Amino acid sequence: MADTEALPASTDPDPAPRDACGVFGVWAPDEEVSKLAYYGIYALQHRGQEAAGIAVADGRSILVYKDLGLVAQVFDEITLGSLQGHLAVGHTRYSTTGSCTWENAQPSYRSSPAFGDVALGHNGNLTNTAELAARLASGPGDPMGSTTDSDLITAMLAAHPGPTLTDAAADVLSLLRGAFSLVFCDSSTLYAARDPHGVRPLVLGRLISEGIETGWVVASETAALDIVGARFIREVDPGELVTIDADGVRSRHFAPVTRHGCLFEYVYLARPDTTIAGRSVNATRVEVGRVLAREAPAVADLVIPVPQSGVPAAVGFAEASGIPYGDGLVKNPYVGRTFIQPSQTIRQLGIRLKLNPLRDVIAGRRLVVVDDSIVRGNTQQALVKMLREAGATEVHVRISSPPVRWPCFYGIDFASRAELIANGLGVEQIRALLGADSLSYVSLDGLVAASRQPADELCRACFDGIYPVPLPAVGHQGKYLLEGLGREVTGGMNGGDPSPDDLVVLSDLDPLGEVSVEEFLVDGQPAGFLRP
Repeated sequence: MADTEALPASTDPDPAPRDACGVFGVWAPDEEVSKLAYYGIYALQHRGQEAAGIAVADGRSILVYKDLGLVAQVFDEITLGSLQGHLAVGHTRYSTTGSCTWENAQPSYRSSPAFGDVALGHNGNLTNTAELAARLASGPGDPMGSTTDSDLITAMLAAHPGPTLTDAAADVLSLLRGAFSLVFCDSSTLYAARDPHGVRPLVLGRLISEGIETGWVVASETAALDIVGARFIREVDPGELVTIDADGVRSRHFAPVTRHGCLFEYVYLARPDTTIAGRSVNATRVEVGRVLAREAPAVADLVIPVPQSGVPAAVGFAEASGIPYGDGLVKNPYVGRTFIQPSQTIRQLGIRLKLNPLRDVIAGRRLVVVDDSIVRGNTQQALVKMLREAGATEVHVRISSPPVRWPCFYGIDFASRAELIANGLGVEQIRALLGADSLSYVSLDGLVAASRQPADELCRACFDGIYPVPLPAVGHQGKYLLEGLGREVTGGMNGGDPSPDDLVVLSDLDPLGEVSVEEFLVDGQPAGFLRP
């Protein structure tokens, strides 16, 4: 296993919302599975840029190689050539539970006395981590090897008496609460599982080589299937456990389906060339732009996107409004994480490290600027200023998602609630802060309609505060919970705003310690509602 001490530094002063991870699994005895896994997680790099890893099994044992960094930084030809086997599990990580350390990189690994090695990759975030950690600590299993909910799941699987990993998974999965799309394996069999709400996407594909079916693939997004030449078969159902080995694909359900797919996947997280629940992400974003043009028209000369995530919605806005579309901003595709620590002078350049205006396109024109979301507002404020300096006469900001007012507990690392600009300010106040001539967001109803999903089958908690999966009522809920750094708040935190990690619930707890009332408090104020 590789090792490292340095975490790549971010030069982005206002990072976008980040998803937890991307997962990929392949079972293909006649293929170079390590290279297929490499290209699979490379295609999912947008879902996590902190760490990457691949586990390969050969029927006797599992070998795991992981490190901090991007996929192309972690793996080379020699490393991939040393990972030999008939199945592989790949993972690319952004941390939502546990610090960004080598130990917390995935796939996580454990050895079981009942059924041998286990390796696991996880996309999502559990909400009953404290309860599960206490359960594990009181049992005969090994102590935690890292501080992630993903390793906690792996440890629980390995501690199960078996006799098979299938038996262990059937029992352990029924104990998990929250969001989880899992790909895991023992030395001979590949497994995939998805939480009963289906919060995070997970798909099954058939690997085809020169017209011959050679194996099976599981991935976070359909785009990863395309990259490795696999044909989409179906989504892994919420509450389903899929088993893949020499006998083919088998399925069993460990929980009833209560579907609540993440709406923000359509807004930002997923690749535009991905399909979720039968709906193209790109088509959804273009349609959102059309809806936005109808809901919030503007008198302007040019529609420009904030690349790249604002492009489809800008195309839709231009199409519906009749205003010409143009590229007014150039994005440096290599800006993001770097091993060179930026100086304060470089940090002050802010958005110019990432975006640069095309002055000849912008000067003297009234602009509609389309972006996917506003989190803290720092980026949009700097962007508006930069466009005015480049000669724009008017800047009308249009956002292809509703205001983000609530934190996510299911696998997106948003800013804290205190940092979410829409949590404390109205649209007109935000417009004034950004320095824009006008500001409008697409409506929640408009976004839901564009996704073509039933409203009651979507998780919209970051927009409306309605959390479909119960949240913990006691103890701690937070990214560093397993490191002992979580805090439980009952008041004003010495005058400071709480983070979304700091949570206290009103009352009326059920025997499992989960919320049975509809409203819970953060810093003494109503913070959200749970679906009945």
